[in-house]
Amino acid sequence: MKLVRFGEKRNEKPGLIDPEGGLRDLSDYFSDFSHEAVSLSSLEKIKNIDYNLLPKIPRSIRLGSCLADAPNFYCVGLNYAKHAAETGAEPPNEPIIFSKATSSISGPYDDVIIPKNSQKTDWEVELGVIIGEQCSHISRDEALSVISGYCVINDISERSFQFDRGGQWIKGKSAPTFGPIGPFLVTTDEVSNPQDLSLCLKLNGNTVQKSHTSDMIFPIDEIIAHLSQFMELRAGDIIATGTPEGVGIGMKPPTFLKAGDVMEVEIEHLGSQKQKVVDFS
Repeated sequence: MKLVRFGEKRNEKPGLIDPEGGLRDLSDYFSDFSHEAVSLSSLEKIKNIDYNLLPKIPRSIRLGSCLADAPNFYCVGLNYAKHAAETGAEPPNEPIIFSKATSSISGPYDDVIIPKNSQKTDWEVELGVIIGEQCSHISRDEALSVISGYCVINDISERSFQFDRGGQWIKGKSAPTFGPIGPFLVTTDEVSNPQDLSLCLKLNGNTVQKSHTSDMIFPIDEIIAHLSQFMELRAGDIIATGTPEGVGIGMKPPTFLKAGDVMEVEIEHLGSQKQKVVDFS
């Protein structure tokens, strides 16, 4: 299944994309998609609904973020071998874990706002994982079974806030609009192998990131098992699994986003995003 949220910003409704590509309204069954509403048990209920009985919605309508909110928005740093190399960093021995504020969650086609006083706003295409049940201390063999689905994430980052201001990376990751997710939450039955997906990001029509999830240093099952040793994962948690090479800070000279830039972000089988960059006002 492909689950979506549609409608005006802050007034979205839950829906799904039917097998013919049509948009259907699920708001008679769910108030919105977040937390337990995207648990594995909730997805089973959706699978048992006859989509032919759901109201049709024009596909021209705006699609919002695929989740309204999340208990946690975890991220993995330096998780692609070639990305670690372009930054001059040694590949980590364990996953580097940090968080984005959930207030950064944004729609896949909404404008990205350069924060006030920003000098180094950057892009990062990432495969997103949505956790489907409460769990802790799980093994790698169990890890993929707790996933509700996958989505496209653009992990927008302000590098000066991230690296030059001390403290935690979360400061550079969490401005409003810095977490476009969607357009779809794609359930696991449609993704046979998450380590076999191509992903790319275009900036103003030019491909700057083009890679494959097989280049991950730590695969998804290892990431989930690792996280679960330190914290309890919850239904609706988002995990951004790292970005490949081609980010602005790794270019020579470094290149950062400016007003008027357009990003197109795509992952195989998961859909695409498109965002215009605007100045803070």
